[in-house]
Amino acid sequence: MKKISVIIPVYKVEKYVAATIQSVLEQTYTNFELLIIDDGSPDKSIEIFQQFTDNRIKIIRQENRGVAAARNVGIRHAQGEYLAFLDADDLWVPEKLEKHVEHLKKSPAVGVSFCRSSLIDEAGKPLGIYQITKLKEITPLDILCRTPIGNGSVPVIRRQVFEDIAFQDNLYGVVENFYFDDDRQLHPSEDVELWLRIAMKTKWLIEGIPEALTLYRINSQGFSAQLVKKLSSWETMLEKARAYVPAASMAELEKIAMAYQLRHLARRAVTLEAGSTAVEFAVRSLSTHWRIILEEPHRTIITLAAAYFLWLMPRKLYHQVQSVALKIAGASQKRRIQQEEFGKKPYSVVLKDV
Repeated sequence: MKKISVIIPVYKVEKYVAATIQSVLEQTYTNFELLIIDDGSPDKSIEIFQQFTDNRIKIIRQENRGVAAARNVGIRHAQGEYLAFLDADDLWVPEKLEKHVEHLKKSPAVGVSFCRSSLIDEAGKPLGIYQITKLKEITPLDILCRTPIGNGSVPVIRRQVFEDIAFQDNLYGVVENFYFDDDRQLHPSEDVELWLRIAMKTKWLIEGIPEALTLYRINSQGFSAQLVKKLSSWETMLEKARAYVPAASMAELEKIAMAYQLRHLARRAVTLEAGSTAVEFAVRSLSTHWRIILEEPHRTIITLAAAYFLWLMPRKLYHQVQSVALKIAGASQKRRIQQEEFGKKPYSVVLKDV
């Protein structure tokens, strides 16, 4: 059994950390080490972790430098052949690691294995909807427009991938290897920048498995809620990509990527019930790249409709409509996942729904 290094950056998550670590300890694949990276957390998160006595757990402390820096510290200390990342407010189902090891074992050309996610609320209650993403033949355009690796808690990555994209720098008084970009202006888009860099600079494939093995928490206090900051970080990510994406391709890619990101932010604003913000982002998406409505008409029209309904409807009526729509969408997504899991539909036809 090949060893997996599970890396969890920790900063102000005392409300969730016990459940997160328990979801790791309950994995059916048991040959792992759990690296807790204390990113200068000022709350009781680390005290909660210290209550667990499993000898696979290691706590590593650093000054507060952000999630990318914490992940880099974890990578430098990792002993496993595979590295898995988990945000401290998300959860894994018990078969998560086992499924990814099986996938990587069967697919030697795949460097990054990811899965789908089921969305939960702040209390851990399932929302009944999923992140449904394209699974195979992932291109740089997919990464920029549809973000197949839907969040930072889904990938399991071969160590060799990090060795292939490592770069050296002296940011903290000593020359070190870096993997994620430590620029804090890039947060929370450092994940996408890394996936794009892997796709552009290595021969490793990025490929998913159909099951929803991660429970992704929609946290109103988390970075998924900081929409303006997320847009700014996306712009920073595109600037950095110019260093390794051919100039002839980058100009058109930037416009398309920005339109899809604005639509994603509109959908996130709908989830957070920020009606005027949702409408603003949806309209900006169309004005940035109007062909998005031709490329993905269903998703784009649904986003526009949801944004305007939220903005214009009385809140009680909106919640009634939303409840019906979510049940229909969730049931459809669940059927799609089940069909793909049992091989009834090609993996490559499904794009991101959430």
